[in-house]
Amino acid sequence: MQTPFFRVVYSILVKDLQAEFRSRELLSLMVIFALLSLLIFSFALELDRIAREESISGVLWVTVAFASIIGLNRSLTIEREQGNLDALLIAPIHRAAIFVGKMAGNFLFALIVGALLVPIAALIYNVPLLSAWLAVVLLLGTLGLSAVGTLLATMTAQTRTRESLLPVVMLPLALPVVLTAVRATTGILSAQPSADWLGWLQLLAFVDAAYFAACFVMFEFVVEA
Repeated sequence: MQTPFFRVVYSILVKDLQAEFRSRELLSLMVIFALLSLLIFSFALELDRIAREESISGVLWVTVAFASIIGLNRSLTIEREQGNLDALLIAPIHRAAIFVGKMAGNFLFALIVGALLVPIAALIYNVPLLSAWLAVVLLLGTLGLSAVGTLLATMTAQTRTRESLLPVVMLPLALPVVLTAVRATTGILSAQPSADWLGWLQLLAFVDAAYFAACFVMFEFVVEA
């Protein structure tokens, strides 16, 4: 008899949170990388105030995307090295529940990093970033990155070149998420009429749903390969 789906999801999520609370390794690595990236972009655009204001959306989402890749890589590598994933595969649980549980943890970590980056970026770039709509974009954007990233990180965790392979395979697939998130964020920050950027937000939600559904179905085949 299989363990109930959502009990498995909850157990995996709690396990990841407890492990991170004890080690503080994954989240600290993501935050440090994200902060360094923001500072590097700030120095590169220091001489051009207009360029800094216009590029803040791209800088924010590129930083979140790469920080997410670092977190995803480390998260699934630990599962493989410690044998946790193999133990889950022989347990009487639905394979998709493993995906949702791991994705939920990766999503929370990426969301925390994004939430920390927003006020810091506002301070560094001197741009007002506090907005309820921006929070919605951040939520949807990190969700899409976590969905496709969890599936691909599970695939690449089995290879010897996983550190360099994951960015190569993930970035092309993450492009629709990043592009729509950047367009929606730009429209919100530049105070454009909602009709100009709401379509991008809706497209981002559609991309998230499509990626989640596809990864949900494909995870069982990927993890058994």
